[in-house]
Amino acid sequence: MVTGALNLTDSHVHLQSSELRPFLDEVLTRAAQSGVRYFVCNGTSERDWPDVDRLAAEHPQIVPFFGVHPWYLSPRSANWLHVLELRVKETKSGVGEIGLDRYREPVNEGEQEEVFRAQLALARKLHVPVSVHCLRAWNWLLEVLKSEPPLPCGLLIHAFGGSCEVIKPLLDLGAYLSFAGNTLSANRLRAHEAFRRVPLDRVLIETDAPDLLPPPEFRSHKLAPEAKREINSPANLGAIAAGLAALRGLPLDNFCAIIWENSKRFFGPLIAEKEKPQTA
Repeated sequence: MVTGALNLTDSHVHLQSSELRPFLDEVLTRAAQSGVRYFVCNGTSERDWPDVDRLAAEHPQIVPFFGVHPWYLSPRSANWLHVLELRVKETKSGVGEIGLDRYREPVNEGEQEEVFRAQLALARKLHVPVSVHCLRAWNWLLEVLKSEPPLPCGLLIHAFGGSCEVIKPLLDLGAYLSFAGNTLSANRLRAHEAFRRVPLDRVLIETDAPDLLPPPEFRSHKLAPEAKREINSPANLGAIAAGLAALRGLPLDNFCAIIWENSKRFFGPLIAEKEKPQTA
């Protein structure tokens, strides 16, 4: 049975989503009961950064990240990068969700790369970790990352969906690879193999809620019927962890202990700040 003793971090989630906000108290409570201790909440544009900021201020278990996602390059203000820098400086946060994408049209490769590189430079300047989105752009991502200076606080490839061939180059660049519940779909045999090939000390796990719904057998939390679609919940992370542990042939407690240590190592001072005893 999945319990709150697991000490999990949902390494990538969007609690500010309009689909999750109406159920937020229920979502956080049920997630805590299933073992989720921290939620890494990623902003995607200037429009949702204030919501992420507010949620992190109201809920100590929420770790904020702010970034411009490649799907939401427009509209952004002329001084978006300055606004982003102030957000990250003023809130103990990382840079994300940022990245490259050849899945959704229009691709706008030049603009995507310019915005991505600017945010990588900001993460280097401020010494904070990065959460990276990549869809159908793995070679492009590797070309950009290899041409950039190292990131002092590292990068997380969220919802990893690349081939086995790109794993080592990403690891060589210091990346952690995060896996979501869709990895567990029975027909995703290549995803299973990729997950098994990643060294355990570089694995993180996530829900990407409200998206990337896991298979039915790995859903422990159903939201209210008035939701417009069946949506993913961070409370599913415990069941997802159990499925991923089974793919690696590991006891659940052992797998979760490794993931917890990885989370503390990658998110570094962001988690450490949350771990500090609260004083009156």
